[in-house]
Amino acid sequence: MKIRALRSDQIYRKVVQAPQEQKTELFRHEMLAPFMKKWEIQQIPFQAAEPGGFDVMTLHNMMGIPPEGMTNKISTELELISSESFWDECEAAVKTSLELFTANGVNLRVSDYLFTILLGSPGSPALMLNEGYSGDGGIPGYMLCTLVPNEYTMPRMKAALAHECNHNVRYQFIGWDYTVTLGELVVSEGLAENFATSIFGEELLGPWVSKTDAKTLNQQIKPVLKDQLKRTGFDQIAPYLYGDELAKLQHFTPVNIPYCAGYACGYHLIKYYLEKTGKTICEATITPANLILKEVEGFWDEETVISC
Repeated sequence: MKIRALRSDQIYRKVVQAPQEQKTELFRHEMLAPFMKKWEIQQIPFQAAEPGGFDVMTLHNMMGIPPEGMTNKISTELELISSESFWDECEAAVKTSLELFTANGVNLRVSDYLFTILLGSPGSPALMLNEGYSGDGGIPGYMLCTLVPNEYTMPRMKAALAHECNHNVRYQFIGWDYTVTLGELVVSEGLAENFATSIFGEELLGPWVSKTDAKTLNQQIKPVLKDQLKRTGFDQIAPYLYGDELAKLQHFTPVNIPYCAGYACGYHLIKYYLEKTGKTICEATITPANLILKEVEGFWDEETVISC
């Protein structure tokens, strides 16, 4: 198994020193080109056919610092992600996560892994709803995390990377296409966050779960999601998964449901599943969602009150 860190701190320094008119293309080719296979699988253009069109830079700029903002003004943030110990800890989190699967008899189908840590924009409403950090790891072999570095987010990078490693492993075994259901994504996010906390503890539980209290889960989220699990089409799924605030930011129609409802519900659903079946989190990670959902029908009962 080969794990490689793309040292974003070194690339940011190059972009900071570059002339303003060269920053965007330098960043695109140095930071985003190594993830080319990921963009191709996701059908995200590497470079828009027309100026202003959607491409990898558009996606990056939704949460990341845009290249034109990569100046000496980001020196403090850049310094925070430049230590050898930070990158060693991140790489160790990826290594520990992946090796946990192999130690539990899961033969990984991907042998090469690339990850990086991107500087987030404090002006990104979506990133701020997530308390300043986020991750992307659904394409096997590739993981990116984004953060506004501070005392809260920095220690959470290892848990965020573990979360993304779980997605990375799951989608080596579980197919993903346009027919993906809300049920699969609720299960997937629940597996990823349970996996992360199983390694690093519930004190690093992500805000996508920790912001939801028991009353909200039991009275607002569960009654709505239980009848929506077969929904397909990302525009139909996203509002239930992310909640109204993020749905509006992504230009989806809100459905009167709170922040990251699908994540919080998935976390507690998977906890219920693991306790009921005695399965390990590694076994559960490569189990199809329909089999997991069959085992947790009792989770949705009104009398099943989940504690948070």
